[in-house]
Formats: sequence, structure tokens, C-alpha cells
Amino acid sequence: MVKLEEDRTSRVFKALSDPTRREILQVVAQREASAGELSAPFSISAPAISKHLKVLESADLVTRIREGQTHRFQLNVKALQNAERTIQRLTGFWNRRLANLDRYLETKNPGAKPGKTTKRKK
Repeated sequence: MVKLEEDRTSRVFKALSDPTRREILQVVAQREASAGELSAPFSISAPAISKHLKVLESADLVTRIREGQTHRFQLNVKALQNAERTIQRLTGFWNRRLANLDRYLETKNPGAKPGKTTKRKK
């Protein structure tokens, strides 16, 4: 189960790594849209948009709704929530590490303000 969740999260981050896919997600976060509507603002081919949509679908970031020959896409918030949890865990880890570093530096240089360095005399 953990491995499956890691794979899903990896697909989400891979999908989010591309600026075109992030822009597509911004559109579908506002409203459901067809592939044609999603391709309009971009100066890339329809097949390229289709490939981006397939990556987003593979990451479960969008859901395809078929209406006859028209395919509409909507945002799947749950996939983003999983990625957000991963980011929160990493943020917590680094916040703790930085707090430990601040405490350590405070013991080495009492009274110094965090973020300020002092020059050593030769």
C-alpha cells in the first residue's frame, strides 16, 4: 500500500513539474473544460496538449468526462491533497532541522541574532 501511494505521489510531482500542465490545472481548478478549450491559450499542437492531459490523468490530477465526442476535464483535488501532505511532512522535517541548527549556533555564539554572522578576528 505504501509503495502504491509513493508511485501515485511521484506521478503527481512529475505532472506538476511542467509549466504547461500547471497552467492546465489552473484552468480546470476554475471550471470544467474541453481539450479544445484547454489548448486555446497555448501555442502548441493539439496532440501535444493531449499528451499533457494524459500525464495529468495518469497522475489522477484530472478526470476525463466523455460527452459524446467531446471530452471534458475536471480537477481531482484528492491527488493534490496527497502531494500537499508529502510537502507538509518535508517542511516539518526541515523546520525541525533548522531549529536544531539555530539552537546549536546559539550555544556556539550566545547573544548572536539568528541569520547574522559575525566576523572572526585573525
